[in-house]
Amino acid sequence: MTELEKLNQIPEDVEKELKGIDDLNQLQQKKALFLGKKGPFAEIMNNMKNLGADAKKEIGMATNKIKQAIEAKFEEKRKAIEDAIIQKKLEQEKIDVTLPGVALPVGGIHPLMQTVMDLEDLYISMGYSVAEGPEIETDEFCFEKLNLPKGHPARDMQDTFYINPELLLRSQTSPVQVRTMLEKKGEPIKIICPGKVYRRDADDATHSHQFMQCEGLVLGPNITLADLKGALLEMARKMFDKDRKIRLRPSFFPFTEPSVEVDVSCGICGGKGCSTCKNSGWIEILGAGMVNDNVLRMSGYDPKKIQGFAFGIGVERIAMLKYKIDDIRNFYINDVRFLNQFKEEK
Repeated sequence: MTELEKLNQIPEDVEKELKGIDDLNQLQQKKALFLGKKGPFAEIMNNMKNLGADAKKEIGMATNKIKQAIEAKFEEKRKAIEDAIIQKKLEQEKIDVTLPGVALPVGGIHPLMQTVMDLEDLYISMGYSVAEGPEIETDEFCFEKLNLPKGHPARDMQDTFYINPELLLRSQTSPVQVRTMLEKKGEPIKIICPGKVYRRDADDATHSHQFMQCEGLVLGPNITLADLKGALLEMARKMFDKDRKIRLRPSFFPFTEPSVEVDVSCGICGGKGCSTCKNSGWIEILGAGMVNDNVLRMSGYDPKKIQGFAFGIGVERIAMLKYKIDDIRNFYINDVRFLNQFKEEK
């Protein structure tokens, strides 16, 4: 068999060998068998030294052409095998997207946050806006501008976390009201101020060193105590039920005058008297009053032109009454058995 006949036989031999191969390792071995140093091409090139010049030229050109075709065949086969491997893998790992997914446990809105959201929804619908401020406050904004100068005996009512003589963890969200008044510079105001506050209370069923308030402030011409009562009555009926009543009792707060404690009719006995309301028919829920003239003046308001009211709602207090919870600590211990009671079903 001549060298040219040997060359022309190689493609046919390659075709036969490639038919049964479906593995990349086998393919690589066959490629080495034909195109390697001991393959037929190497043998032919080695024998060319015995040929004449014209034969060398003919065999050389044929060798290059057939070798390139063989390399292309092996590359085509390699891609076919890789595609088949990928397709097989995709078939094995195929996901039926129509199958229902695995149900994972999800959280819900914390009852305190739900209470704040309900309060915000109510007061925003009444034309209020939501104001926020820092939890680390100055003594000036937390006390002095609220008619509680240094040495005032009413400061003893709030055992405060001081960071240094001038900085403290706010004991109420009232500083947000002060900041808003200073910013508005005598203009009317209608805001609520929800947020965390801190006091040095011993934790028990009804007290916590950290809790939440939602204070409100309304300033404008001819604002009266009747306006305050209307805003709080709407809140009580929104947070509890439409038949609730409230009553205002005289009290004292340095930043309001007159000041009142606000009670809501007991939802357990309907105001008739039971152990929950200590047989009075009423449950205390918050403090409020008309903004003290001194507080208005210190923040740039003229009490003769602008009057207003303020109130401070204890969020935990409202939530405990609304959801009938008897221990404030349940809100903070992160017990999922407790929290799951407030999840909305989807």
